[in-house]
Amino acid sequence: MDLSTRYLGLTLAHPLMPGASPLSENLDRVRRLEDAGAAAIVMHSLFEEQIVMEELATRAAIDRPAESFAEALSYFPNPSEFRLGPDEYLEQVRRIKAAVRVPVIASLNGTTPGGWMRYARLIAEAGADALELNVYVVPADPALSGAGLEERTLELVRSVRQAVEIPVAVKLSPFYSSLPHFAARLVDAGAAGLILFNRFLQPDIDIEALEVRRTHELSTSSELRLRLRFLAILSGRLPGSLAVTGGVHTAADAIAAIMAGAHGVQMVSALLKNGPEHLKRVRGEVEAWIEAHEYSSLEQMRGSLNLARSGNPAAFERANYVHILQGWRP
Repeated sequence: MDLSTRYLGLTLAHPLMPGASPLSENLDRVRRLEDAGAAAIVMHSLFEEQIVMEELATRAAIDRPAESFAEALSYFPNPSEFRLGPDEYLEQVRRIKAAVRVPVIASLNGTTPGGWMRYARLIAEAGADALELNVYVVPADPALSGAGLEERTLELVRSVRQAVEIPVAVKLSPFYSSLPHFAARLVDAGAAGLILFNRFLQPDIDIEALEVRRTHELSTSSELRLRLRFLAILSGRLPGSLAVTGGVHTAADAIAAIMAGAHGVQMVSALLKNGPEHLKRVRGEVEAWIEAHEYSSLEQMRGSLNLARSGNPAAFERANYVHILQGWRP
């Protein structure tokens, strides 16, 4: 059975891989992921805030008294919250690349143009085979328009593409007024692929302590539905690769994503919960399902239920909403 796929210009044995997460911070876990059959290793993110914070701290130590940058540094997370600093991240790229035989995809997380983007080049020089540009933006400024936010992201993509020769994928949120239009512009700007979607980790309010508190819940399979809709809408209409992340826990989830058009299927919460070996189980079940349903290859199945080929494109558009609401009975 041929499960191979082309993702970001890379030929992979199959689409399943870990997504960006703490799993890549430990070489033993990385080796376990490869032993479980991961088609590629996606590293955790290096954050713009880490790089800028380190540069501010270095400048403060060299040029000015320590207290001069105290206010500026207070806007950033505490350094102890980041397990690996920028230099350690580059070294981790080298170590993982030397330890595994599958492609290594690094992740750079940022939102604003600036000098920190030179790390895209350093990551490529460290040996990464591809780079995810993780754009996690929470717009809070009423003066920043949707069009302005998109332009800023496009500038990021163009700048990174100019800095590196390796393929660059953009990891997006679903919160754009016309995602298909923006997706097409990202591809025109040089993105070799799109990853749908970022999981927005929402804060909560503690009404007794009168403070905002952090929360983090693992995903469930129900979160996959939004990703399936936009995978199906984009599949076959844009050049380059599509990947799904968020909500893939079972073989059925992975198969649905591939049928919607995914070239790559990333798993995080399922692996954090069940261990790296869960990937091997899911791969085996995917292969068994494909054989049982008499597909000759994964490629034959991919995109078979996208918007253009599903036979019911209205299911991905407004008609689905109308039918569900009108069909509800208590």
